[in-house]
This record gives sequence, structure tokens and C-alpha cells, in this order.
Amino acid sequence: MLSDIEIAHKCKMKDIGEIAAELGLKEKDIERYGRYKAKITTLPHGKKRGKLVLVTAINPTASGEGKTTVSIGLADGMRKNGKKVCLALREPSLGPVFGIKGGAAGGGYAQVVPMEDINLHFTGDLHAITAANNLLAAMLDNHIFRGNALDIDPEKIYFRRCLDMNDRALRNVTVGRKGEGVEREEHFEITAASEVMAILCLATSLKDLKRRLGNIIVGENRKGEYVFARDLKAEGSMCALLKDAIKPNLVQTLEGTPAIVHGGPFANIAHGCNSVMATYAALSLADYVVTEAGFGADLGAEKFLDTKCRVAGIQPDCVVVVATVKALKLHGGADKANLSGEDLGALEKGLPNLFKHIENIKNVYGKPVVVAMNRFASDTPAEIELVMKSVEAAGAKAVFTDVFLQGGEGGRELADAVVSAAEEKSGLTYAYDLRPDRKEDQRHREARVRRQRRGIFRHRRAKDRRSGSARIRPPSRHHRQNAVFPVRRRETSCAAGRVHRARARHHRQGRRGVHRGGRGQHHADARARGAPRRRTHRRGRKRRDLGAELTAEGRCVY
Repeated sequence: MLSDIEIAHKCKMKDIGEIAAELGLKEKDIERYGRYKAKITTLPHGKKRGKLVLVTAINPTASGEGKTTVSIGLADGMRKNGKKVCLALREPSLGPVFGIKGGAAGGGYAQVVPMEDINLHFTGDLHAITAANNLLAAMLDNHIFRGNALDIDPEKIYFRRCLDMNDRALRNVTVGRKGEGVEREEHFEITAASEVMAILCLATSLKDLKRRLGNIIVGENRKGEYVFARDLKAEGSMCALLKDAIKPNLVQTLEGTPAIVHGGPFANIAHGCNSVMATYAALSLADYVVTEAGFGADLGAEKFLDTKCRVAGIQPDCVVVVATVKALKLHGGADKANLSGEDLGALEKGLPNLFKHIENIKNVYGKPVVVAMNRFASDTPAEIELVMKSVEAAGAKAVFTDVFLQGGEGGRELADAVVSAAEEKSGLTYAYDLRPDRKEDQRHREARVRRQRRGIFRHRRAKDRRSGSARIRPPSRHHRQNAVFPVRRRETSCAAGRVHRARARHHRQGRRGVHRGGRGQHHADARARGAPRRRTHRRGRKRRDLGAELTAEGRCVY
């Protein structure tokens, strides 16, 4: 079989003007980046929205389950079935592209093109985000060096520089040496994990983007008060660097299906979804929109449903959970080196992992589920039959699809099942409520009020694909119950409205955060050991002031 890049090179792409016309966009509505890429400059407003399909997966394995590939094949299958459909995907980051995972433009005959451009520099969005992020970092250090009028404490700087590349040597560095500024510890992170990336993907307009950028907490002054990017008057310059990056990108699949590829926050640290503006545009331009959320349904889909849907005021009409027989056998304890052979025992043990995701989507969020089994040549008839019957007994429908080898033709059956499920009436219910319940006891109510006074945040868990087994010996891959998840630190991303809870085991180097170091870390460690919470904490009073300020701007930072 041809490689992905060979398949992409053989594709005869349509002019991007034709793709735009298929969505009802005119030449004046796009800004071309060559013949096959464009920015959508005029976003439709007030039009009837199409149906939204969210593609997620079971807990991912090392090689991935093929969410992007299935998403692309599903959209192509819908188009072959006569539906007006548009893809809404994330942009790849250069770190994974040049790392183990590789590109993020799909695979086989289900790809978005031009594949090399999308995987590399594309339209320069990630470079613009990197520049805006590092501009704020430079202005912060320059302010301290030039007299420090805001009395910023160099030991309590929380904002980090970024680079869209895997470079472990830059995780912990020292800047300002030899008189070139104030010497202090600094940390780099990858651009896709930066707060600026999350802000861009949550912004609904250029004005909203500027407001959010101004709400970034860069550190504290010596009085223990937060210092914001707006205090440095950095938000205007940052917004100028992002004026083009905020516009959604339009490309196409191998079969000519329109695809809006915009924004790329990581799901294990940020919220793992494409931009709100891209989703709005796709929903206004097509009858069906296929989008994806990173990692498994317990992480990426949870963030999509509890975070993005709240922010954007949208909800999916159907959720597709992608799985493979190989992955289910691996979750069932099969040897990674022997996944191609038939193993019904391991498959049966691994199926509860899939069942739990189905249960969460149906019972917690109230959404219909279709299971997309990404077919491999090694899948035996007995294994396929076992999966089909088991999924049906779990209250969902499983469809084996082969979009990798057949493209849209291999996704037509899945497309029919998804369209049918999307017609079911359903209402989105969230996994947690942001407002306190009047019926809850006084102790829990006070805890919620304390959180809300600091601003209303979604709690985002930072993890990798294996860290769900941190406290289980030996590590268990199948569905786990009553597992303990150790939290080493929390980080508040004020402008993005989220609180990271970083996992202890796989984050050894630790990014410096609001709650790391000093008395805050001491009290966090004490609470983790079961010690009573101290109520006389000076920073708590400052956070309550911050919460009042954020509430005055519209209650929620989002």
C-alpha cells in the first residue's frame, strides 16, 4: 500500500474557491493562502445551525485509535450519501509531528490536504501564537528590569515562554544572567499547551480575544496581589499579532469535502478542541458538522461537553466513540507484541473500557452514541461478532468501518448510523454544576462559594495516556473503579477560565504554577495528607478580590 504522503501527492485537489463555493462562501469571504488554503474572513451570523457530531474514543493506546481518520472518513461518507457536511478539526503541533505520534491530518485515504502544509507551517497560526505568548513574557521581564513600577516579585512569576517543538532542555532554564535583566528561573512549554492557545480557541471575536488576553495572570507583586497582562498594557500588542490567526482556515479532504482546521490546544493539558469560531462557522455553513476531541472520552470529550459547549452555547446531536479490536485486547491484558492474533478472552476483558465510555455519554451527558470500530485486516469474524453483540447489549450500535483503505466509501454505513442517531431528540446535561446546590450541606456549600469567589473555573486534568494507572500496581488497562489519582499541583489559567490539576507520576519536571511553592504548596501537601484546612490564608483574601473583579466583568472568565 502507498504511504500517507504518497496518497496525498496523488490527490488532484480542487481550487479553494470551489471548496468555499460548496459552503456558500464567495471569493470576497475568503483570504487565499495559495491555491489550496484560505482564511475565512467573513463569518456567517444568524443562520440556522446544522447538526453537530462529536468524535471521541476509548482510552487511547500508544498507536492511537484513529479519531481524526474516522472523522474525515465519516465526513466523506456523509458527503457520498448526499449530505452537506463540513469538518471542523484542530491544527497539528510541530512537537508531535516530529515526535513519536507524527502528523495529525488523518491517514490512508481519509486525509485532509495539502497534508504537508497542514502538518508543518500551515497558515502560520501557531507561530503567531508563539510570538504573542513570548511578547508578553518579554514585556514582563523588561518591566522588572526597567524599574518594576508594579513591584512584581521575580520569585512569583507564573507566565511561561513557549515554543512549538519538543525541547526538553528548555523546560527549566535561568534567564537574565550576566546583567541582561533580572536573573530568575524560567520555564518553556509547547505552544499547544499555552494559555494563549486556549484563549484563541475560546474567543468569539477580536474584541473578546483582547479582553481574555488582558485577563492573563502573569504573577504576583510583593503584596501578594495578582498582576495581569492588562497591567503591563500587553493585550493590544498581543491581539495585533493574532489578528489573522483568529480567522478559521479552510482546506479540503482527499475527496473534496470542506474542512475547517483551526486551533490546536492539547487535550491532556488544555481543552483539546478546535476553536469556537471555527465551530460556529461550520455549523452556519453546513447541515452536518463533524468535529473531534482529543484523547479518550473521559478527557477530551468531557472537556468538549463540560467546557466548550458551555462557552459556545452548543451541544452535539450525536457522539461517536472510536475503538479498535487491537486496543480492546490491549486493555484486556493481551501482549502488545501479539495483538494481531485472535484472542477472544482478552477482547472480552477489554470491552468494559468501551462500555464505561458509552455509559458516561448516554447516562451522564444524555447523548446518543454510535461506536465506530476502526477495522484492521487482522480482525477475525469471531472478534467482530463478539464486539457487535456486546455493544448492542450495552445500548449502542457498533459499525465496523474501513475509511483508512476505502475513504468515504468505507464510511457510508457509519454515516447512515450517525445521521439516524443525530435525529433522536436529546438534551445535554453536564457532569457538574457551576452553581451551588441549595440542598447540599453547609460544608460543601462553603467550599463551592470559596471557589466561585476566586472566579468560576473548569477543572482540567493534565495527564498522559498512561497516567490513569498511577496508583494501581500492576498498571491496569481495562475499566478501573475506585482508583486514586494523586494531584501534585494546581495551576490557574485565569483568562482561559480553567484550573489545571497536574498528575504526579508523569509530570516530574513540573511547570511553575500559582499553587506551587511556598506556603500554598505546603498547605496543599498538608490537605493531601488529611490535615485540616487552615482558614487564615492571606492569598485566599486576594483570590476573593480577584473573583469579585471577574464577576463584575460578566461572572465568568470564559
